[in-house]
Amino acid sequence: MNKNIVRRIIQTVATLLFQGVLLFVSAWSLDWIWAWILIGAGFINLIINAMVLPPEVIEERGRKKENVKKWDKTVTRINFFPLLGIFILSGLDYRFNWSIDLLVPIHILGIVIVISGSLLFTWAMVSNRFFSTMVRIQAERDHKVAAEGPYKIVRHPGYIGFILMVLATPLVLGSLYALSMSVISSILFVIRTALEDKTLHEELKGYKEYAECVTYKLIPFIW
Repeated sequence: MNKNIVRRIIQTVATLLFQGVLLFVSAWSLDWIWAWILIGAGFINLIINAMVLPPEVIEERGRKKENVKKWDKTVTRINFFPLLGIFILSGLDYRFNWSIDLLVPIHILGIVIVISGSLLFTWAMVSNRFFSTMVRIQAERDHKVAAEGPYKIVRHPGYIGFILMVLATPLVLGSLYALSMSVISSILFVIRTALEDKTLHEELKGYKEYAECVTYKLIPFIW
């Protein structure tokens, strides 16, 4: 198996396990059903991705990146902390009962949104063979505009999916305090979307014409 594909599989599994460790250690309990449901949904999503993603997409996402935009490295590093904070705050909230108890339907709504967001993210990856973890023009792969699937509706559907997952995770876990971290992370993803869109306009052949046909970056009829 290609080493980049192996690296990406290890990265994704390790990330999910790390999230679980953060949740259960900060909660100091394994008796947290909604955390188990969230982690379980994550593992199911990994299995689905392994089954449907083109190998070249997995390889790209596992490859050591070159010519990554400096601003993207900065935004990604900053965003690491609120993403981390979602799991830590949720665990502490569960441990010390900071938030009011959410109704079960709200937890269920949260997991539905998380799953929907993950499926949209997967659809975006399936539809875009250049879907990378970092913003870069993949000249060595003859980078072309992705215009199929969800890219017919908005220009950055993967970000919508991820933002949905980020915002809904505290609802699944029942933590209103962790929502603050989700909002900060989502704002950073919106900033990243705007900067990436500007980069593609300037550097990717055919993107300007594509943007004239698909006019919205993230949310139809809004932006």
